[in-house]
Amino acid sequence: MTTEYPIHLQSALANRAGRPRQLMLPGQAATAEGPLDMTMMYVMHHAFRRDVRALARAAGVTPLGDRVAWRELDRRWRLFAYVLHHHHTGEDEGIWPLLAGRVTEDERPVLTAMEAEHHRIDPVLEQCADLFLRLTFARDRNARQSLVRALDRVRPLLEDHLAHEEREALPLMQRYITPEEDERIEREHFRAGVPLRRVFEVVPWVLHELPPDARDRVLDLTGPAYRGMWLLTRGAFARRDRRAMRHV
Repeated sequence: MTTEYPIHLQSALANRAGRPRQLMLPGQAATAEGPLDMTMMYVMHHAFRRDVRALARAAGVTPLGDRVAWRELDRRWRLFAYVLHHHHTGEDEGIWPLLAGRVTEDERPVLTAMEAEHHRIDPVLEQCADLFLRLTFARDRNARQSLVRALDRVRPLLEDHLAHEEREALPLMQRYITPEEDERIEREHFRAGVPLRRVFEVVPWVLHELPPDARDRVLDLTGPAYRGMWLLTRGAFARRDRRAMRHV
């Protein structure tokens, strides 16, 4: 069974000028003002930053013999990597190609950089996935050292990419994409085809450690079904998070 997964939804909240009120979350490099509501884009970026930092800290201090913690860390990494890959694929297939036909020659290098940065991140994500999985089965100090080094590489790659996107690529979306086109991209490249079980995993993950006002805004935007899923899943997610991060 599949459902539409709300990666970045249009907002009904607008300021007096008729434009959406943009979020500014901890760690965010910039906001892009314009007709598109970037709420869920910024919320996703917040979750990516949060997890890559938390997982890097946990990998360095979790005892090799704590099988429960390593299994939870492996599960968390797989969820993080799944959502990040889905997010980047939606951008590469839906957003950047549309912008490529509209930007100026001076703006085009931003789009080239976005795709190149995705490609630099992907191999390190795969390496981390292999090492997290190995550490669920073996007390392997070499694997842990390799994992720590890989996470030390992927964290700045990802954080620099997110900041670059916020400063330079999202303003291009605001300049050249209409709200109607944004909704179509969201529907075709971000929502469709995601298994329902994944939606139940992602909802509490996205909202975890989000500032309360931002969390309430997301729940208002996404509607009763999303709120219901969060209420049903937040407790179990919090317990898994405590097991994964208990040595941090």
